[in-house]
Amino acid sequence: MLSPLTHDDPATVATYRLLARLGSGGMGTVYLARTPGGRTVALKTVHARLATDPAFRSRFRLETDAARIIGARHGAAVVDADPLAETPWLATEYVLGPPLDDAVALGGPLPEPTVRAVGAALAGALAQLHASDVVHRDLKPSNVLVTAYGPKIIDFGIARAAGDDHLTRTGAAAGTPAFMSPEQASGQEHPPAGDVFALAGVLVFAATGHGPFGTGSPADLLYRVRYAEPDLTGVPEALLPLLTACLAKDPAARPTTGFLVDHLHDGHGEFADHLPPLLLADIARRATDVWLHAPHRLPAPAESAVAQTAPNNPLSRRRALTLGGGSLLGLAGAGAGVWAWLNSRDSGRSTGGTPAPTGPTAVPATTATDGAPAPLWQHTVLDREERTTQLLAGDDVVGFAETVSFRAVDTKDGSELWAESAVMHPHQITTDGTNYYLSDGNFDGPGALKIRTLAPRTGKEAARTIQLKGIDGTTTQLLTASGGLLFTASRLGKRDLDAENVGWHLLAVDLRTGKEAWRQPYQWDGVRPWLAQVVGDQLILGKNSGDLETFLLQARDTRTGRQLWKRRLPLVDSDSFIPGHLTTDDRHVYTGGDRLRAVRLSDGAVAWEYGTGTAPLRYGIPVVAGSLVYTNVSGQGLVAVETTFGIERWKEEVGSRPLAPDTLSKPVIGTKYAYAPVRGGLSAVDLSTRTSAWVFPTDASRYVVDQERSRIIGAGESSVVAIPFE
Repeated sequence: MLSPLTHDDPATVATYRLLARLGSGGMGTVYLARTPGGRTVALKTVHARLATDPAFRSRFRLETDAARIIGARHGAAVVDADPLAETPWLATEYVLGPPLDDAVALGGPLPEPTVRAVGAALAGALAQLHASDVVHRDLKPSNVLVTAYGPKIIDFGIARAAGDDHLTRTGAAAGTPAFMSPEQASGQEHPPAGDVFALAGVLVFAATGHGPFGTGSPADLLYRVRYAEPDLTGVPEALLPLLTACLAKDPAARPTTGFLVDHLHDGHGEFADHLPPLLLADIARRATDVWLHAPHRLPAPAESAVAQTAPNNPLSRRRALTLGGGSLLGLAGAGAGVWAWLNSRDSGRSTGGTPAPTGPTAVPATTATDGAPAPLWQHTVLDREERTTQLLAGDDVVGFAETVSFRAVDTKDGSELWAESAVMHPHQITTDGTNYYLSDGNFDGPGALKIRTLAPRTGKEAARTIQLKGIDGTTTQLLTASGGLLFTASRLGKRDLDAENVGWHLLAVDLRTGKEAWRQPYQWDGVRPWLAQVVGDQLILGKNSGDLETFLLQARDTRTGRQLWKRRLPLVDSDSFIPGHLTTDDRHVYTGGDRLRAVRLSDGAVAWEYGTGTAPLRYGIPVVAGSLVYTNVSGQGLVAVETTFGIERWKEEVGSRPLAPDTLSKPVIGTKYAYAPVRGGLSAVDLSTRTSAWVFPTDASRYVVDQERSRIIGAGESSVVAIPFE
């Protein structure tokens, strides 16, 4: 995705003119840039604070060397680099093709011939690396770019010479848990055979849409990688023996890269001949977008709006303990993930004494070439985790549970009203639309759940603090609030890291009396969070199940907590759902997945199903508008079916350019447009023509409409934006 340059980005680096941002993280920023002769490149710069670290400079030089070793055939060709500059930088070719995970999201799991072609080419790339005594150590779908001429491996930031662990002792990231080898997950040497293990995981993902060890916390993933058998459900039968051998726990039992090349390649045609038409069209679109991109720079925020993005104090004890599902095991097991989070958190700080700007920026009142509106206002944020939707309260306040705090802003102009640094985890706060409710507890001593009520415009205490003894408030998750009741998922007792999987209950707290209304036990399955919504006198709850394959729905009586019904639905990847992703009306709760389903609120039975069930997450998170339920369909676009019987009433027509629907983001339905999240932005689908009228470029993944129904407020990893709602 191409994002505007910020006000403090340089205009040039060496002889390269910067055009847009491609991404930014804890280590540096990657730009789209052009040479004086017109060649387009991806230019990576290192954060100034890291450039002074000799060990980091050594790692950066190694990254540059590894990129040169793999060369243009299997990687992004190195155009130029200066690791000795005051701000080290590396320029590579700009690869025209999506990351493998985006390619799978675009049209679902790849056909077997495509998987074989990708696998053979990647095995050849690894063979070239290993022949130079270099191991990649972080092969995963997002580090594989699919072009018309073959896949390319990128991001050699933690690659190193085989047998040399010196550079990893400084705290650099050490891989991605879902695609680590068992030896890497155990903290041992990662040999070339470890890259073969990771390659098999990448190919399982390409063929099925899921990794071989599921999803979840880093600690859970690391355990499964080391001890569990891989999940190869959906892998084509002809590939099972080969991928099973690659995923052997014993490195010596895995096949060589040469063996993989011989047994994966079919020997027919060019690489592009093996790619699905939708993927080829996306590659062509990316080539067009790069050359049509108009450079744009966000202006500096007004002085009155300048605020500090993240506190400059060390990682708090509470924050450390809540990482990895609230356990020290999660923090220790996360390894690379924790260090990556710390680095990304640091990236929000300014390098000097001036705080990093987070206030609303004045955006020029121009529109995109396709007619997309200019933002009404825009913020920069630090929300790397993207764990909850925006919370609307009062008439004109929207709140964002960011990575290090909760921030409330005015929906009309984006001005910050107040911030609360006590919110160190997004599940600590919720709203009933009138007030915000914040939970806390004791880290030492007896257990206590403390609940504060905050006024939406001031953030000041609007009622006395509620305190319930005998409940661990540090791990409590606030679910929702309605009708004077606050619903939570809480563990009884005091904070105890050795007993965090026992004693879990659903609680209802009476906000008027400050007393517990009811409690009902439930079985801990190692997976959070709950999604919750109140419909009449029913509390509707949904959560990803511990098997990582199904979605658990249940209804409880709001007055007593008594379970009314329970239903499990096939829904892979539902652990990606967040609070705000539960869709109901007065008769049904609706879910996506392999099909669009309506579950009756009266008894939990499936009222109807829509779709073919050909892919595990083909149908996205739905939204109800009037008598229709809309959902984004992977590889297709928006569809709308009527809520009573699930009969199709409306379908988006393919426009002049291919778009990739985002099935993990919830659409927004207006009177003129249906706003469909797509890769790289928000597509406004004209309800009369049924085609996309324009696409607003943004990294937002969560959208809400303000109380006046005049603004869509989107939130993403690095920005918050408001655009007109029609």
